[in-house]
Amino acid sequence: MNDGRKPPIDWLLETGDAWVQYRTRIDLLGQPETDPDVRAARAAMLADPRVKSLIASLQDWPGPPLTNHRKAGHPLHRLAFLAGIGLRADDPGMATIIERVLERQSGEGAFQVAIQIGKSYGGSGEATLTWMLCDAPTVLYALCLFGLRDDPRVGRAVEHLRGLVRENGWPCAVDPALAFRGPGRKADPCPYASLVSLKALAACGAERLAGDGTVGRGIEALLWHWDIQKERKVYMFGIGTDFRKPKFPLVWYDILHVTDVLSRFPSARSDPRFRAMLGELLEQADEAGRFTPASMYRDWKEWEFADKKHPSPAITLVAWRTALRSLAA
Repeated sequence: MNDGRKPPIDWLLETGDAWVQYRTRIDLLGQPETDPDVRAARAAMLADPRVKSLIASLQDWPGPPLTNHRKAGHPLHRLAFLAGIGLRADDPGMATIIERVLERQSGEGAFQVAIQIGKSYGGSGEATLTWMLCDAPTVLYALCLFGLRDDPRVGRAVEHLRGLVRENGWPCAVDPALAFRGPGRKADPCPYASLVSLKALAACGAERLAGDGTVGRGIEALLWHWDIQKERKVYMFGIGTDFRKPKFPLVWYDILHVTDVLSRFPSARSDPRFRAMLGELLEQADEAGRFTPASMYRDWKEWEFADKKHPSPAITLVAWRTALRSLAA
């Protein structure tokens, strides 16, 4: 921040949920996993009844079919949330979930979820085990963070994702068996597909793709979208008032999600367009450096980040983590 403010570390550690305390120590303070305070925070996170409930709810993966990728309470986004806060493959209850996820891999290499596409959109109207580029990368992201980066099945999925990128980013791509394409110009990249694909590659190790241009194409797709924000929407994704509202979890295409993903790549952090986007996010902090949700997902109403009346430790953590990464540009 330009005014010299620093992350409200004490506030995060005093008022944040156990997972926020854990990630604050890891991501903002740089403390090792072996630190007693880190271990205590992680144990408290695993003991949180809400975290246990999320784990229990995913035992029957893939669960109900996706009818809308923006449905924040869907198992797909619960899986990503658990991965993002720091759950691992060897944590209680995770083995069954991960095995069920790994069992559902397409012939192309993408991991599948249950999706229900209406007949008016080219689907059967029935739940189908399949994949789209607006869900498969999120599953891949979760598996990598759970600790399966070196699993050969994950490697296949990475190569599949890599093979789908075009010169201008990731398109709207789906299982070849589906007669479906999103509402946008065929030649355009899909902003959301590019976002979650970059997110997955960051989790799986972008160094695997160093020098081949894959990551750079995805980054440019998002920054290009920022460039043309006043001209038109791309695949119905706009950059306007709703985009600029801090919101958590990181489910859809918004300023907190996009800056968090881009900040994982050194080449993006130094780009003036990213710096402008980050600046608009940071301007929304209060004098103490805290961020208040400007929007919320009702499926997460039991969590503090779904309260628009008070500053959110979760959103504050993510925003400051993004800002501190960007200082390394």
